[in-house]
Formats: sequence, C-alpha cells, structure tokens
Amino acid sequence: MGKLIYGSSGIEIEFDDRTLTHLQIVIAAKLRRRESFFFSWKDDPAVGDGRSSIWLDASIPLYFKYAGGRVPAINRDWIEVLTASSNGSGGLQFSEEPRGPVGQAAANGSGNGLTTTPATVR
Repeated sequence: MGKLIYGSSGIEIEFDDRTLTHLQIVIAAKLRRRESFFFSWKDDPAVGDGRSSIWLDASIPLYFKYAGGRVPAINRDWIEVLTASSNGSGGLQFSEEPRGPVGQAAANGSGNGLTTTPATVR
C-alpha cells in the first residue's frame, strides 16, 4: 500500500500504488494551475467506514510514498474520470478504476461502471 502524506500534521492516507499514481497525476495537474479543491474518499471499514475529505492547496505539503518500485501503466480513461470529478463543485471524489471503456457502461444502461474503494487514514 502506498501513502499520501498530507500537510505538516502527517496524516497518512493509504491507497494501493496504482491508485496513488493516478491520484498524483490529477492532483499535480490541478495544483500546478494553482487550483485549490477538496479531495474526498470512502474510509476503510477498519477506521469507521465513513467518508473523509481534505483541502488541497499548493501551499500544503504533500508526499506520495509508494510501496513498490515500478510505475504502473496509466489508464487515460481513469485520469479523465478523476479529472472531471476534480473540476466539479464537490472537488475530487475518489472512484475506482473504470471497468472497460468509460462510455460503454453508459451506453448499455448500467450506470457509470464505477465503485468506490475504501482508504485507510492514520
């Protein structure tokens, strides 16, 4: 499990390395443009099974710590889904990697093909 370490408080949010890589791409793009936003996710049941949010701003230190040494392949569809979410009024809402092409689920009437994965905050 990789970790997003937030601010000087050292809050650690655990995601698998593949997820963390995709989040880093989306978060970095927004912060490079000096866009501040909320980032929200579903908590792991081990820490209460609720939801959490943090405010992300270029002035707040972030540290992405990966458990593995390999950079995973990037799923452009997932980047697009996360980026679209980050541009909404609620900020970046974490969602799992889409299963199959993003447009396919909507075309066959099965929703957006996304589910949420819990994250662990320590």
